[in-house]
Amino acid sequence: MSQEKPTRSIAKGFLAGFIGGLAGAGVKIAAEQFFPPRTQGQTPPSIVLAEQVAGHSLPDHQRKVAMQSIHWLFGALAGGVYGALVEVEPSLAAWRGAAFGITLNRITHESLLPRLGLAAPTGQQPTQERISEWVTHAAYGVGTDTVRRAIRREM
Repeated sequence: MSQEKPTRSIAKGFLAGFIGGLAGAGVKIAAEQFFPPRTQGQTPPSIVLAEQVAGHSLPDHQRKVAMQSIHWLFGALAGGVYGALVEVEPSLAAWRGAAFGITLNRITHESLLPRLGLAAPTGQQPTQERISEWVTHAAYGVGTDTVRRAIRREM
């Protein structure tokens, strides 16, 4: 029984990664139950962004919708980009996706979000929050890659 290596396809990689990213976003939410990110009342960056875009504070029910929408959409899109990149360079799937999750954390929570004023600078973030982001992003990456691999094998 021969196993043929799938032909590289950026579109298929993106689709598999997008679906994997949705799964990874769910894994991250589950991991946050064990490693909560913000325990000192900090406003999540997604809420800060949504309120900046809206130009005013959002009521609680809109804050929750905005936070969840941004979380799931960003997780899916980041997973899609990851899936497409792995098609071009398979070594990017190092550590079964954990390297991707950790890299995504470095790019977003430790660099981009503080520079955009959506989060405190890394040195001012509580240690527990930083640990949570590292662990939950690694879990996101593994969840994303596990589902991406399974879906991509079937395409």
